[in-house]
Amino acid sequence: MADQDATMRRQRLLADFGEFALRSENLDEVLQEACRLVSEALGTKRAKVLEIQEGGQLLLVRAGIGWDPGIVGNLSLTMSERSSESYSIGSRGPVITQDISKEKRFDVPDFMRKAGVVALVNAPILLPGGGTFGLLQVDDTKPRDFGQEDTEFLRTYTMILGPVIDRLLKMRQLRAAEERFRLTVETALDYAIFVTDEEDRITDWLPGAAAVFGWTAEEAVGQHGGILFTPEDRAARQPEREIEMARADGVAPNVRWHIRKDGSRVFIEGSVRALHDGGGELRGFLKIGRDATERRAAEERLRESEERFRQFGEASSDLIWMRDAPTLAFEYLSPAFEPIYGRSREEQLAGNTLERWTELIHPDDRELAVQQLLSVRDGARANFEFRIIRPSDNELRWIRNTDFPLLDNAGRVRRLAGIAKDVTEEKASAARLEVLVAELQHRGRNLLGVVSAVAGRTLGHAGDVEHFRSRLQALSRAQGLLSQSGSDTVEVGALVRAELEAYAEAGPPKVVISGPRVRLTSRQVQNFALALHELTTNAVKYGALKGEAGQLSVHWSVGRTGKGRGSLALEWVETGYEVPPETGRRGYGRELIEKALSYALRARTEYALDAEGVRCRIELPLA
Repeated sequence: MADQDATMRRQRLLADFGEFALRSENLDEVLQEACRLVSEALGTKRAKVLEIQEGGQLLLVRAGIGWDPGIVGNLSLTMSERSSESYSIGSRGPVITQDISKEKRFDVPDFMRKAGVVALVNAPILLPGGGTFGLLQVDDTKPRDFGQEDTEFLRTYTMILGPVIDRLLKMRQLRAAEERFRLTVETALDYAIFVTDEEDRITDWLPGAAAVFGWTAEEAVGQHGGILFTPEDRAARQPEREIEMARADGVAPNVRWHIRKDGSRVFIEGSVRALHDGGGELRGFLKIGRDATERRAAEERLRESEERFRQFGEASSDLIWMRDAPTLAFEYLSPAFEPIYGRSREEQLAGNTLERWTELIHPDDRELAVQQLLSVRDGARANFEFRIIRPSDNELRWIRNTDFPLLDNAGRVRRLAGIAKDVTEEKASAARLEVLVAELQHRGRNLLGVVSAVAGRTLGHAGDVEHFRSRLQALSRAQGLLSQSGSDTVEVGALVRAELEAYAEAGPPKVVISGPRVRLTSRQVQNFALALHELTTNAVKYGALKGEAGQLSVHWSVGRTGKGRGSLALEWVETGYEVPPETGRRGYGRELIEKALSYALRARTEYALDAEGVRCRIELPLA
């Protein structure tokens, strides 16, 4: 009768535990109640649950009854080979020790000996699917023979306890996942997340959707998903097309402009996913989209900035470049690189760009150029000039570089940039200017010498001041032509026309001027202009330009001297007028032509005056 009562009591305790486990969702409470009920059922007043931890290396006293609070929840046992706990877990069955003082099979932990444990029984707690949670261990403080009924009861008890533990563990994991999901969707306010039913009616409207689109959950739920689309997309039936694609393929992209509650537009990058139940039936659609309005605007501004930079770089005749600071390798070269350096950008940007750049630099300037780059990488600015040998034509060119560092937000040099300008012509102009200044000084001295000679010949032969003034004007005209040409040479035709136009408005057929383009140096121009002036003056006073009948022909040609040098031969011929009788006096003009030109310009001259008119030939070597 006593055994029957014990059995009934144990069955009632099992029922009580099952009822408690169904009501409770707290694992620690369930384990603690399991220990209390099993100790009552076996009459030991001591029991504990050991949980496997650290991948099977330790056993934590997770719950217990009749044990010091400092042990429960704190003490861990090592799962050694000689422990009854390890053996029970390994054999997946109960293990009994009737009296630990006589136990030879296993080692008993010291804390149990100190607590007065004499007898114990272990029963593994198995989880559905074959896993092991740990052990249910019942202890007694006196020797005891745990019989078959005891072990069978423990097996039944742990078989109930295992699924209960498994359910609570999974509930805890599920709730943790749900909490993580809740925190995620509530804090990810730049992500619009919502759910629609199979007809695309909004059923769940999460905080991110409210933050992005402006509608509250009360306003959005029940509305058609198409309310978020722009009028033009609704007119094009884009909402329906997205849903049909998600229905057919499982997912559809949603990357386009949408409408907020206030009518403003927001650019969404997202997708629509079909939701199916366990049987594969469509239940609705999950829509997730990120507000990319600001990023898209920033990207658009960046594209516009890059396009402006590209247009500026392509339009500039100067080279604009950028280098990576650590390697000094080119990252960008504007199109001006090709005409300046004589190499294509594609060729220059291939391989080791620093080495390919330095090989273009004149050997004497390479060290300077590289040192300047290194100083810019250290944060300095640099302005320097160097020479290159342009490979396209082997021409030596001067380059002026203006280099400066580009810093990141931390103030470190991230890139090097600069502007390079071909200053070869500028340097040549400067050199020519120096030559011209020296020539001007020389020309001034020569001009003073000529004026002095003219003054001496004119005034010394009792000539009047008017003749002197006219000869100075001839020199002035020659100097004016030199200034207009921008160089130290004047074209012969310009000299002849300037002199004749100064005295008469004569043109063909009265005056015929012809000849190729030939330039005289400044030293030749001054004396040659005086000779032309004397010929013109005599023609106006006595010759072909005095009356209406006379004719004048001025022609010149280019030939070679006996030594092979270029020479100019000018023919001045006056005809068709009444030649006055020759007085026999040789004036300054004829003397200038026949003697001064020969002395000053090494010219050969022939001058003849007869009944037919005047013929003068001047031949001088060209510089």
